[in-house]
Amino acid sequence: RETSFIEKMKKTGKNIVVFYGSQTGTAEEFANRLSKDAQRYGMRGMVADPEEYDMSELSRLSEIDNSIAMFCMATYGEGDPTDNAQDFYDWLQEADDDLSGVNFTVKQFWPAVCEHFGVEATGDESRFVPLDTEYYTKIAAIESTAVLEEDFVSWREQFWPAVCEHFGVEATGDESSIRQYELVVHTDINMNKVYTGEMGRLKSFETQKMPFDAKNPFLATVTTNRKLNKGGSRHLMHLELDISASKIRYDSGDHVAVYPINDTTLVNKIGEILDVDLDTVISLNNLDEESNKKHPFPCPTSYRTALTHYLDITNPPRTNVLYELSQYATDPKDQETLRKMASSATEGKSHYQTWVLEAKRNILAILQDMPSLRPPIDHLCELLPRLQARYYSIASSSKVHSNSVHICAVVVEYETKTGRTNKGVATNWLKNKVPTDNGHKPTVPLYVRKSQFRLPFKASTPVIMIGPGTGVAPFMGFIQERAWLKQQGKEVGETVLYYGCRHRNEDFLYQEELEQFEKDGVLTQLSVAFSRDQAEKVYVQHLLKKNKENLWKLIHTDNAHIYICGDARNMARDVQNTFYEIASELGSMAHTQAVDYVKKLMTKGRYSLDVWS
Repeated sequence: RETSFIEKMKKTGKNIVVFYGSQTGTAEEFANRLSKDAQRYGMRGMVADPEEYDMSELSRLSEIDNSIAMFCMATYGEGDPTDNAQDFYDWLQEADDDLSGVNFTVKQFWPAVCEHFGVEATGDESRFVPLDTEYYTKIAAIESTAVLEEDFVSWREQFWPAVCEHFGVEATGDESSIRQYELVVHTDINMNKVYTGEMGRLKSFETQKMPFDAKNPFLATVTTNRKLNKGGSRHLMHLELDISASKIRYDSGDHVAVYPINDTTLVNKIGEILDVDLDTVISLNNLDEESNKKHPFPCPTSYRTALTHYLDITNPPRTNVLYELSQYATDPKDQETLRKMASSATEGKSHYQTWVLEAKRNILAILQDMPSLRPPIDHLCELLPRLQARYYSIASSSKVHSNSVHICAVVVEYETKTGRTNKGVATNWLKNKVPTDNGHKPTVPLYVRKSQFRLPFKASTPVIMIGPGTGVAPFMGFIQERAWLKQQGKEVGETVLYYGCRHRNEDFLYQEELEQFEKDGVLTQLSVAFSRDQAEKVYVQHLLKKNKENLWKLIHTDNAHIYICGDARNMARDVQNTFYEIASELGSMAHTQAVDYVKKLMTKGRYSLDVWS
C-alpha cells in the first residue's frame, strides 16, 4: 500500500486531502462529504485515514499547488484521540517538523458537556499555520445530532466560498449527484466468496483467528441474559459473555464493543417498498481506482446482508443523503422539499428539524411517507452510513471474572410523533440473545476497547462513584475489584457509591449485590436516590449536597478520586455544578475558583467521566 499521501495526491491530481479521526463513523462520514464537495467547487479531494499514511509528510504539502489538509477529528471517552488517530496525535506532540506554509482547517466534533475534551483540537491547532480567514478553524461544540448536522451545513457553506476566494478559483456550481461507486451484479458467483456479515476477513466467523479487534471481532457465547428490574414498563438487562477462548484481556472501566444487526422486518420492508430481490449478490466498486477504500462495506455481498449487517437504516438520514436521493422523486414538490431540507435556508433547516429529526423518521419512514421517492437500491446503499459497533461500559472485573465480560443495558423502545414504534438496534438484538435449556447458546461479535476510566493505582485511595441507572455498570467492576483487593489483604480506601433509579421496588439494579457489598464493608457508603418514590423528585446531585461535608473531606483532605458514569446532557452537568457549589461553599472560593479547582482535579486524573448523550 502507498503510505505517501503526497505521492498519491500528485499521481491522482488531487489538491485537497481530508483526514479523519473517527470512532463511531461520524467524522469519517463528514470527511467523505467534504471530499465530494471539493469536486463541486472545482477542486479534487481525497479522504485519508491517518493510520494508513506517513503523517510526517504534511510538511511537503506545499509542493502541491492550491493544496489544503483538512482534519475531521472526533474524540473518544475523555477527549482521547480515536483509535485511528492515536499515532498521528502522538506524532503531533513529539515532532518538530516545520509546518509553516501548510494550509489546513480543523473541524472538531466533541460533546459540549466537557469543554476539557478539546485538548486534541488545541493540540492540532498549535502545530499548524492556518489560512488568513476566520472560517478556517471553526471548532464546534456539539451536543446532539441535530446541532451537529445544522452546524456542519452552515459551516461548509461559509467554508467553501472562503477557499475559492483564497485560491482565486470559481465554484463550478455543479450541484448534481456525484456517484462514488459503481454497481456490479454477480449472477454466477461461488457463494463461498460472498460476505455474510463479517467485518474484515471472509469466513472469519467460521474460523476464528487471534488477535481480536474492531476488524476481527470475537464471537462470544451468551451464558446469562437476565432481566434486572422487578417492575415498570422498561426492560433492564444483565448479560454475561464468555471470552475464555479469545485471550482477550480487560481492565475494570474498559468498554466492550458489540456488532449488532438490524431488525429483519425493517430490512424486508425496504426490499418490498423498492421492489427489489434482496438476495441479489452485488459489489459496489470505487470509481477512484487509486482509493484505499475499494468498497463502502465488505463486497461481494447481498443487498439483504448489506442492509442487515453493514448499513445504518434506523437513524434519521443526514441532509446529504436526502439531497442525493431528491433526484429520484418523481413529484417535483417532493424533490424541492428534500433539496430545501439539505440547504442552509432557515425554512429548510426548520423542516429537516421537525419532519426528520424530531419525528425520528428513518429511511423506511421517509420512503413510506414520500410515495414518489423510489431510489435505486444500490445508490441508497452507497449513501447510507455504516452500522456502527455499540460500546458498553463493562460491568465486571477481570480479577473476579477473567473469562467473561458483563453488560448492563436498558432496552430502547419508544413511539415517534408519527405513531411508529422505533426500537434501539443493539439493545433489542441483545434482549433476544437468550441461552436456552436445550443447550442453544447465542453468540455476539465483540472486541474490547481500552479506556482511561481507571481505579486509582493505590488501593488505599478513596473513590467516589456516581452512576444512576445503567451508569452503575463500570462501578460493578470497580466494587468487585476493591472486594478482591481486600481479600488479597490489601488496605482498601473508602469506597462510596451514589446510585439513582426511579423506584426502590422496580428498578434498583443489582440491589442484592450492592447491599451485600455494603454488609461486607467493601462499600463503605451506599447512597441511593429514588427519584419517583416521593412527591418531589430526588436525584444523585441532591444526595451529594446532603453529604457535602464528608465529600469535601474525602476530596480535599484524603485525595479521593471522583468517577461519573451515565447521561452527559443532564446528570453529568448537574453533578459537576454540584461539585462547583461544594468547593465554593466548603473551600471558601469564588465560583470561578471552584470551577478551576474541579478542572485541576480533571487534569490530575482525579475527576473522570464515562458519559453518553
